[in-house]
Amino acid sequence: MKRTEQVVCRGVGVNERTQCAHYHSERDIIAIRFKCCGTFYACIQCHHETAGHAPVVWPQAAFDTEAILCGNCQTTLTIAEYLACQNTCPHCRAAFNPGCANHYPLYFEVA
Repeated sequence: MKRTEQVVCRGVGVNERTQCAHYHSERDIIAIRFKCCGTFYACIQCHHETAGHAPVVWPQAAFDTEAILCGNCQTTLTIAEYLACQNTCPHCRAAFNPGCANHYPLYFEVA
């Protein structure tokens, strides 16, 4: 996990906390760097609507990649750190949406 400089998060109606037109609850504050393009998007729908190409799922062998951005503190997490964080940013303790786990197969190779 490392503190980053301001990261650009793309998508539809994205605000400074990485919330978008599709997911904007108080806990919808992560963005994901997509393997296919190396760009942070607020969600898979934002990627579908604006990227112009199909998403690629992160393989388990790449789970040490910093690909998750906490929209509260702008810290990047590895995929492994994110999957193990129990829906709480390990840096700032902000709560993440536990419902995101339902979408993990869209982003990550899961067993």
